[in-house]
Amino acid sequence: MDLAKFIDHTLLRQDATEAEIAKLCEEAVEYKFYSVCVNPYWVTYAAAALEGSDVKVCAVAGFPLGATPAAVKRWEAQRAVNDGAAEVDMVMNVGALKSGLMVDVEADVATTAEIVHLAGGKLKVILETGLLTEVEKEIACRICVGAGADFVKTSTGFGKGGATVEDIRLMRRIVGAKLGVKASGGVRTYEDAMKMIDAGATRIGASAGIAIVSGAAAAGGGY
Repeated sequence: MDLAKFIDHTLLRQDATEAEIAKLCEEAVEYKFYSVCVNPYWVTYAAAALEGSDVKVCAVAGFPLGATPAAVKRWEAQRAVNDGAAEVDMVMNVGALKSGLMVDVEADVATTAEIVHLAGGKLKVILETGLLTEVEKEIACRICVGAGADFVKTSTGFGKGGATVEDIRLMRRIVGAKLGVKASGGVRTYEDAMKMIDAGATRIGASAGIAIVSGAAAAGGGY
């Protein structure tokens, strides 16, 4: 297993500097990670830094709260793919979900997915599982399937809680083989990553990507 290709090497801190984004990209190329995940402002810079490599750029939309209007998320997604992002991680409108406004939630995801897909990209939807009940997690996953998302993702890393094995199992059970499942939030070691993958994750979002693959190498699994 090529563990590095599971990893979105992530830097979403609001105070991340240009030098730190440059280092993120250099590390992603060195370790052959799947992508770098950055805030929208840095997409153009990252795309230029990664030109000629196999590393993709992932941008976030509606981040980190998900409570912006759907039109704003669509605009963010369009701008991101125009600037060079191959994937967009949007935050689901958690408050709308909890209010029972399922039509609005599905439209939010579907219209953003359409924008990303027209550009040949993929859309991941961040559920912020730490804020949801078990029933709400299931509903959120079913909405993402119906709305045409490519992945469901656990969390922003800025909210309550992070990825858990139990949530990954639940998400995989609901989406089946149709969608990818991204574990994000608190995945810091090789052991953490392998537990998520064993539970059904097909992508890992982490700022600790180097520690994860270094742990794989130390365990004799390479990376």
